[in-house]
Amino acid sequence: MNNTREVEVVVIGAGQAGLAGAYHLRRSGFEPDSDFVVLDHSPGPGGAWQFRWPSLTYGKVHGMHALPGMELTDADPARPSAEVISDYFDRYERTFDLRVRRPVDVRAVREGPGGRLLVETSEGVWSTRALINATGTWDRPFWPRYPGQETFRGRQLHTAQYPGPEEFAGQRVVVVGGGASGTQHLLEIAPYAAATTWVTRRPPVFREGPFDEDAGRAAVALVEERVRQGLPPRSVVSVTGLPLNDAVRQGIEDGVLDRQPMFDRVTPTGVDWRWGSPLLERSRELGGGRHVDADVILWATGFRAAIDHLTPLRLREPGGGIRLEGTRAAVDPRVHLVGYGPSASTIGANRAGRAAVRDIRRLLARQPVAA
Repeated sequence: MNNTREVEVVVIGAGQAGLAGAYHLRRSGFEPDSDFVVLDHSPGPGGAWQFRWPSLTYGKVHGMHALPGMELTDADPARPSAEVISDYFDRYERTFDLRVRRPVDVRAVREGPGGRLLVETSEGVWSTRALINATGTWDRPFWPRYPGQETFRGRQLHTAQYPGPEEFAGQRVVVVGGGASGTQHLLEIAPYAAATTWVTRRPPVFREGPFDEDAGRAAVALVEERVRQGLPPRSVVSVTGLPLNDAVRQGIEDGVLDRQPMFDRVTPTGVDWRWGSPLLERSRELGGGRHVDADVILWATGFRAAIDHLTPLRLREPGGGIRLEGTRAAVDPRVHLVGYGPSASTIGANRAGRAAVRDIRRLLARQPVAA
């Protein structure tokens, strides 16, 4: 304990949610380094955005909401979003003097003496009275398991590793996943690839018309209900459907977005459907079903909340998620999760950061500082 540093609040993560929380701490009179500290494991500013593929330009980003207190203006829509948003986050951190410490890996958060929490990191231990966890999902890509997956002789990669479309030139690519990333990958890859096949567990739902404020509230409410029940959160996108824009319409017309049901197994040379599954137009018959040859399987299968470091606090409910009251963990009022479940959007993260700081101010006013 001799090397433990004490602060009032530790913020873990410096993406949208973490920076929003740090901003509101600063505005509430908390001083960086002495009253609060922001720990980020990434090499530089930008949160998960800094790892996005180069072909995801800023003009393709849907619904990027500005951080509180500073607008993102005059961004070049043709510039990679990783560069635009990393630069913006960097300016933001410097403008508000948030003093983010990086790269710092948080390994565990445990109960400490005097009612404090101990945050164990690669740079030592912080003792804190309250915690804002804003670790997002990017570090926990979800890889489904299918029979024969380990036998595939081609390449398997996840959206988190997607390098851009040019790398798939002349290859046969199977894209797995019915979300926004899966459709974006397909539309980009198709002009380069020898062939593409799109498979999803459920038929995709395309959304026509504007996504207005009422629709947004309804979608967030569905995600929030799962969190209240202590279930693992689903993304807001999972309940909104896919926007039916011009690019998607063209992809459907061209046959690129021609959804097929999930295959039954992976083989060394591709994927198989057993006899009786809906047949694929671009396939060849086998003795017991259908087969598609593939050089690459791209898993656009989403992410899970990166909260394993909170395991020692035993916050999870029997359903596998962390039940929240607002942003506060129901079983431990010292712990706030922002950018989790219903706040896992850029505007939701801003609101959650403000709400968490409001709650923390009340908590710290009630509790005496531990000796």
